[in-house]
Amino acid sequence: MSQVSFDQFKKNLCACDDIGLWLDTSRMKFDDAFMESMSGAIAKALDDMAALESGAIANPDEHRMVGHYWLRNPQCAPSDDIRCDIVTTQQRIADFVQKIHHGTILAPNGQKFTDLLVIGIGGSALGPQFIADALATHDDKMRVHFLDNTDPQGIESTLSAIEHLDTLLVVVISKSGSTPETRNGMISTAHYLQTHGLNLPSRAIAITGTGSLLDQQAQSEGWIDRFPMWDWVGGRTSLFSAVGLLPAALQGLDTDALATGARRCDAHTRNRDIRQNPAALMALMWFHATDGKGLKDLVMLPYKDKLLLFSRYLQQLIMESLGKALDLDGNPVHQGLTVYGNKGSTDQHAYVQQLRDGIHNFFVTFIDVLQDGANPIEVAPDITPGDYLHGFYLGTRQALADSGRESLSIIVRRIDAQTIGALIALFERTVGLYASLIHINAYHQPGVEAGKKAASCILSLQTRILSALLAPASAHQLAISLDEDEENVYRILTYLSENGRIKASSPHFDDFDRTFSR
Repeated sequence: MSQVSFDQFKKNLCACDDIGLWLDTSRMKFDDAFMESMSGAIAKALDDMAALESGAIANPDEHRMVGHYWLRNPQCAPSDDIRCDIVTTQQRIADFVQKIHHGTILAPNGQKFTDLLVIGIGGSALGPQFIADALATHDDKMRVHFLDNTDPQGIESTLSAIEHLDTLLVVVISKSGSTPETRNGMISTAHYLQTHGLNLPSRAIAITGTGSLLDQQAQSEGWIDRFPMWDWVGGRTSLFSAVGLLPAALQGLDTDALATGARRCDAHTRNRDIRQNPAALMALMWFHATDGKGLKDLVMLPYKDKLLLFSRYLQQLIMESLGKALDLDGNPVHQGLTVYGNKGSTDQHAYVQQLRDGIHNFFVTFIDVLQDGANPIEVAPDITPGDYLHGFYLGTRQALADSGRESLSIIVRRIDAQTIGALIALFERTVGLYASLIHINAYHQPGVEAGKKAASCILSLQTRILSALLAPASAHQLAISLDEDEENVYRILTYLSENGRIKASSPHFDDFDRTFSR
């Protein structure tokens, strides 16, 4: 059995008492020599982070700053203009939300808004969804719904589940104003409302870049209000901008506590004493576990239902930030850190079997929540359901250690707005520090842009196929006439025929000689 002494636990516990958060690295197999060898690299990473917070150009591809840390502490902003923009927007959000909740701004039918639909994708959805789910209560001011994909069935399912369409408020989030998935959700919502005798502009709010296509549309159609997205805030780090604050405040969540938790965590993660800096420690543990090359996956195991969506949020924050082909000098590196996870103790009955006995290609980050947050009954003498949950956490941690598998534990006192803010800030800072350790740019996403361009090409090809389909033709014939890849042509034709938009001479997917017609 693997044994970790209590002295080792005490030595490797980083305590942030004022935010009720502790990081335990005692189950990671590093030694003092590793820490000494990394002292120069982590010191440079902290210097890089300090420069970023001071307004250095952090994204040379787009020649822009990265300033999400200023959002929860405007006094740290590098210019009066940015500081004023942040403070003014936050006050506008507070004033607007108060008017919605108090009924100063009413739905078109003269009643208070009761439901909120947030339309966005990626960073404009994953973070807000996580906050909404983690902090939801029965006393929420508004019921929140999300459209975060361009799946027609998903859109229909979400919209049809909204009981009070006539008192629905809609927030559309897109920095560029032309994000296809968001635009499709907005158009679909407008059409759905129209079929019920309602319109979108009289109940819509835009969160977008100044002068964007969405900004122009909101102005010309007379939407209720518009809030800014700045070029120095990336989508995956936008939770403390209007992207996250407006939906959360409309829901009735404590956004001040959310920002306080993040701001206090930021203070801890600037600490030059590495043993007292949870983000620096976690970045070093990532480096230690993966040899600085992403050789192992990060498995998130939060032992709390309210943290169910945290792993999904972290997948974008970590994988979009760290998954890069080139380093800062333009050398091929193909870096990354794969993230997956669900929640404990559900995972005891899912993939923990493989974690303990299967391929050793991962390390675990547990999140242990000390307070149950309820008044559970006893299911056995002096035993509650929460006792089982805590027991499963400690038992799984030990079982993995016995099998030679490494783990970190983040321990928090409770799940509330301040804790959620601190957790978000902790991982944001860890990502930035780890990116410096492995010498990559965490603040651009060329792979995402490449995917968007490829999708645009496919849609353009679909349009050309439909224009060329003047008479029945096979995929082979069309591919030759259009000088395009035959598989793409065939797949598009099959998709269109399955949706009744064109006809196929045969229903068989593997009949590659079948013809298609309009």
